[in-house]
Amino acid sequence: MIYFTIIIAVVICYSLFQRKKNRALTQTILTDAQKQLLAQHIDYYNKLSATDKLYFEDKIEQFLDAVRIEGVGLELNDTDRLMVASSAVIPIFAFKDWTYRNVTNVLLYPDTFDKDFQFEGSEGEGRNIMGMVGSGYMNGQMILSRNALTKGFSKNSGKENTGIHEFVHLLDKADGATDGIPEGFLPHEYVEPWVRMMHQEIHKIEAGRSDIDVYATTNEAEFFAVVSEYFFEKPEQFQTKHPELYNMLSKVFGQDPAKQ
Repeated sequence: MIYFTIIIAVVICYSLFQRKKNRALTQTILTDAQKQLLAQHIDYYNKLSATDKLYFEDKIEQFLDAVRIEGVGLELNDTDRLMVASSAVIPIFAFKDWTYRNVTNVLLYPDTFDKDFQFEGSEGEGRNIMGMVGSGYMNGQMILSRNALTKGFSKNSGKENTGIHEFVHLLDKADGATDGIPEGFLPHEYVEPWVRMMHQEIHKIEAGRSDIDVYATTNEAEFFAVVSEYFFEKPEQFQTKHPELYNMLSKVFGQDPAKQ
């Protein structure tokens, strides 16, 4: 009986060792060249302390292990992958153990596309979507335009970052509804003030009294995603012009990028 127990224990230990070994073999580890690409293209990364850079790299590796990134009509490169992963990591950087459970694949298209996911063919109206989070049979999928993704991390991106915008939609969707109210990240007592703030700012945008992109007036979900782009891309400017919104988003994301 003791002999049999020892054999079982050895088998279990060996099995656990093999599983750990297999995980180690498939785990993404950023190379020095990839870290240089982060430094070259991701301003957010460059502003981090040495310790936080290591943490950022670790979250990038986790994301690349968990989510498949595929090129459609293009050949993916490391810069593409790192920009997609950075778009995902930036909004959740303060959430130590949080991971995206509502995306399995990111499809990268060369340029904008239409509601039928077409990005080529005859010229015409409708091919103007830069990114979207799938629903229905496309649930778990995200589509991004490579041109829009690259522009979002360029020096002249302004207040826009399509990658961050789409991953903020996933944060919003984590509570079951893409409604501009990130209930899982915003303390309950701030929900009502946040909704009131959204509608007040939407009225200002419609009246031409706000520098927030007019696309934010589409609905509450788009408002949340658009102001989140602004929050991360131009934090000092956003804090100066929209201090209440800035403070609320600092609570949502657990970050104060104007002080980074």
